[in-house]
Amino acid sequence: MELWYTEQHTDDVRFSIKVNKHICSAQSEFQRIDVFEAVEFGKFLTLDGLMMVTEKDEFIYHEMIVHVPMAVNPQIKKVLVIGAGDGGTVRELTRYPGIEQIDMVEIDEMVVEVCREYLSQTACKLDDPRVKLYFEDGLRFVRTKQDAYDLIIVDSTDPFGPGEGLFTKEFYGNCHNALKEDGILVNQHESPYYGTYARSMKRAHKRIKEFFPVCGVYQAHIPTYPSGHWLFGFASKIYDPLKHFDASAWNALGIHTQYYNTALHVGCFAIPNYVKELLDSEDE
Repeated sequence: MELWYTEQHTDDVRFSIKVNKHICSAQSEFQRIDVFEAVEFGKFLTLDGLMMVTEKDEFIYHEMIVHVPMAVNPQIKKVLVIGAGDGGTVRELTRYPGIEQIDMVEIDEMVVEVCREYLSQTACKLDDPRVKLYFEDGLRFVRTKQDAYDLIIVDSTDPFGPGEGLFTKEFYGNCHNALKEDGILVNQHESPYYGTYARSMKRAHKRIKEFFPVCGVYQAHIPTYPSGHWLFGFASKIYDPLKHFDASAWNALGIHTQYYNTALHVGCFAIPNYVKELLDSEDE
């Protein structure tokens, strides 16, 4: 008998992966957590039936959410990561020797426990001495911070359930206050392709623009995410992601990557016209 994992991307679109085995299933206070193993994508994590990370393509998401802001300001020393229970974002950050502090806030401790046990590929750097884990609500955590971080990365789930509060006007305002005068905010910005995701993307973009003078969107191709076309938001108090980008400085760090490179950095901000129109329509 064949076992397939199937995710409903829209009412009319489903995405399926043939699965070898169902490794783990747990119910936390917040959500259902499952780990599967597949021939094509290796082990993968789902939360409430939605794909979060696979061993095969996780490098795309994690490299793009980390290396883009780090290449704009290589002097970043203090970072706040909200969400990111699989550990992949923290793993990429620890590759920068200049970073002194990484605070990671994840509401669901069980997600981290499961990833430590079954997804060591992403969770392998959570014990780095620069990393401090906080198991609490990211919205509440950031309320108490003022002028504290050079970079905030919002590596959240979609805007419902445990991740709902991380897409609100209050949250983005608090992130602005928690950043230093030259701070950068990067967030996963949903997909522009399917209607429900596009509406979430437009809403988040509009709210972020209310607080940050520099606000842009960049993209990556992630095969297991809905439509494969995924966006990230870049917002800053002073840094422009292209004008202040120094390719030679980033390349001098000697960080080996599988997806990100300095030519891609420039290209990923060249978004398609339909995405531009979606973003502009929210401003009208």
